[in-house]
Amino acid sequence: MVTQNIDGLHQAAGSKNVFELHGTVKRNHCTRCGERYTLGEVLRQKPRVPRCGCGGVIKPDVVLYGESLPTAAVDGAVEAISKADMLIVGGTSLTVYPAAGFVRFFRGSPENLIVINKTKIDGFVNQLNGKIGELL
Repeated sequence: MVTQNIDGLHQAAGSKNVFELHGTVKRNHCTRCGERYTLGEVLRQKPRVPRCGCGGVIKPDVVLYGESLPTAAVDGAVEAISKADMLIVGGTSLTVYPAAGFVRFFRGSPENLIVINKTKIDGFVNQLNGKIGELL
C-alpha cells in the first residue's frame, strides 16, 4: 500500500505494509532534541503548540511544503510498485508530483494497471470512474 494520506487509516483497516509518502500525524518528534511522542501525548498538551521537556517544538512526522519525501517510504514504494503483478491506483488525479510519477515504475502488464478516480485520466486503458467508496 502506497499512500499520500497522513491519518493512519490504512493501518487501522489492517494494512500491514504501508509506505506513507507524506508521513503520519500518529508519530511526532521534538525539532530540537528528537524525542519521540505519540499523537495522544501531543493532544493532551496545553498550550496549542506542543513543547518537549527540552523546550523544543513537537512536530508531526508529516511532509510540509518544501520538504523532501522520506527516503525509506519512496524507496519502499518504488520497489513494491516495480515488483507488483497488478497495480490499482485509487482516489488520485495523478497530477501532484512526485507521487504521480510512481506509476511509471510499474512493470506488469498494461491491462493489470487499473485507475479508480472520479474523472477520466488520459493515457490509462482500464479505468473505473466515480466515487471510490461506491465503486469498491
